[in-house]
Formats: sequence, C-alpha cells, structure tokens
Amino acid sequence: MGAIEIVEVESTSQLKQFITLPNRLYGHDPNYVAPLLSERLEFFDKKKNPFYRYARTKLIMARRDGQLVGRIATCINFTHNQVHAEKAGFFGFFDCIDDLQVATTLLKVAMINLKKEGMEIMRGPMNFSTNHECAFLVEGFDSPPVVMMPHNPPYLPKLAEQFGLKKAVDLVAYKLTKGTGISQRISSVVERLQKRSSIHIRPINMKDFDNELERVNKIYNSAWEQNWGFVPLYEDEFRYTARNLRQVLDPDLALIAEHDGNAVGFLLSLPDINQALIHLNGRLFPTGLIKLLWHTKIRNKIDGIRVITLGVIPEFQRRGIDSMLYTHIFNRGVEKGYQWAELSWILETNELMRSAAEQMGAHVYKRYRIMETPLYTVAPD
Repeated sequence: MGAIEIVEVESTSQLKQFITLPNRLYGHDPNYVAPLLSERLEFFDKKKNPFYRYARTKLIMARRDGQLVGRIATCINFTHNQVHAEKAGFFGFFDCIDDLQVATTLLKVAMINLKKEGMEIMRGPMNFSTNHECAFLVEGFDSPPVVMMPHNPPYLPKLAEQFGLKKAVDLVAYKLTKGTGISQRISSVVERLQKRSSIHIRPINMKDFDNELERVNKIYNSAWEQNWGFVPLYEDEFRYTARNLRQVLDPDLALIAEHDGNAVGFLLSLPDINQALIHLNGRLFPTGLIKLLWHTKIRNKIDGIRVITLGVIPEFQRRGIDSMLYTHIFNRGVEKGYQWAELSWILETNELMRSAAEQMGAHVYKRYRIMETPLYTVAPD
C-alpha cells in the first residue's frame, strides 16, 4: 500500500468530500444515517454559524493510493477552556477505514496541531462540543441513531484505544416505550409533588418564540453549569441552534416548568426525523424531498421521539421537577401516537437524572464514550 497523504480542507469541493466520506465508508451499514449535505454545509460555514466566533477549527482528510480513507477535525473551544480553566483541544468528525495506520496518522496529526496551539490534552470525539454530537458509540450498534446522535462502526473506538486514547467519561441513552408505561404509583407521586410545589408545566408558546428562547437559554446555562464538559451557549449561538431545530419542532413536545409565573425548568424533545432521513442518503434533491414527505406526512413512519435535554435551575433541583417533566412528555407522546422515546444523552455519573429516568421505567440501551490523551508528548511512530 502507498503512503498516506494528509490534506487540509480549503475549498468547497473538499468540504463536500469531507462531509460525504462517511457515506462511502458506512453506506453498507443498515443503521447508518447520512447527514443532510445542505445542513452540514451551513454548519461548517464560518460566516453563518456563530459557534466559530468562540472556537478555532481545522478539517483534515487522509488519502492513500488516490482514495480518501479517513477524516478528522480539530477544535480549540475558547469558551470551554475559559469555563473549565484547562487547555483542552478537541478532535471530532473522526471516521476512517478499519486500518490502524490510517487511524494513527489522523489522530497523530490532530495531536500535533493541538500541541502547536498550546493545548495540554486532546479529547473527543466532539463535533465540535457537548452542545453538538459527541462521543463514540460503544454499545447498541443494532439500531439506527436518533436525531442528532452519532453512529459509528464498532472498530472505530477500538482503533482509538489501540492508538492510546483512554476513557474520559461514558454517556448513556435510555429508552422508554409505550408498552412499559409509567406506574400508577409514580404518576400519583408526581401529581402530589406538582400540587405541593405549585409547579405549572406548559408547552412552549410559538407566538412568543423569541422571549421563550430567552427564558430557556437562561435555564440551560444555569442548570448545566456544574456538569462535566458543559459549554454554555451564548445568545447568538443558542438562537442559531433554535432556528434550525424549529423546522422540526413540535411545540407539544417542548415543555416549560413554571413557579409563580417564572420559568424554572424545561424539557426539549424532537420527533426522530432520522427515521425519514435514513432513506435520503444525505440529499433532499432531486428525489429526497419526496421520500422525506413519504416517510413523514404520508406514511407517518416516525413513531419515536428523542428527549434531547432536560434542565432545572439549581435552586429548584431535587424537587421532582425532572420526574414531572418526564411524566408529562410521556403522556403527551402517547396522546400523539408515539410508541417510544430515547432520553439522551445522560452522563453516566449523573445519578439524579438517571434515577428519574429509571423511575419512569426507562432502561439503558446505548452507551457512548468520550476519550482523551495528554499532549505533553506526541505519540511516536
């Protein structure tokens, strides 16, 4: 085999190759969902995506014998390093053929780039932060990922381990099904808690969307600030993300918990549009839009939701508001005809959220892993 050539993405055509490479690598996997090319192009557009105001990134591809065989990205997230008082560099968008030499070359190039930037540790995969897709899938390869969750072949985290990356933390995804239901005991407890605490739960008001975003943004940055790896979302980035999510948002699946008229918690969930996107191969045109409509509006194929985030401001935590929100979203989901929900992701160490999920009858069915390595020395050849 020939030598591995490293190519830094500098043009639109190279960016499209970077984005679509996993389609060729994993297209044979029935559980792989290709991202929409148009959405990814906008995500990587530094003029449109405010994330890049707070980060510096580099996109890299590996070529051997004229064929692209892998990709990786590096990211220095200024907000993360300021909040966590560390010099962490991140790798993400890491995909390659099942070849240790290719994986080693890509990871080593990422390490060298981050080391040159003064970073002391490399962590990932992050695409590009905990507010985006992150971590290797390490358990639960037998079903497609839900919306905005990653998927990779089993060999990829193994290659990372062989290279020398070590586990930093695991993330878990819970599944809750209509058939499992919520026990009458839990429902009664939640109802009593809600009455006693004067908590009112309502759907998001789409007619007051801008003000609702401001309320939710404050809760988000307050509720999660003590969590491992949390990166706050500034208003411009939060609104950019919300604008994209609004296209698939069902207001009945986005809940706000109020106390005396003040928002103290929220839950965001989305229909699992991956159940439609899996048929498009990353493209809406020329026939993808028809397929999307067929698998959503016409055949009503989407039967699950993903609970993306649940947050309660610190002074109202441990009052059962998380269980109230879970119960409400379960009941609303059943009313709307959904059969199951994924609650993801949750830090394996977050006992409060895991306990609330398990009390609802949910069980862990997928596990993800973030890995890291110090950058004091770069791995030898």
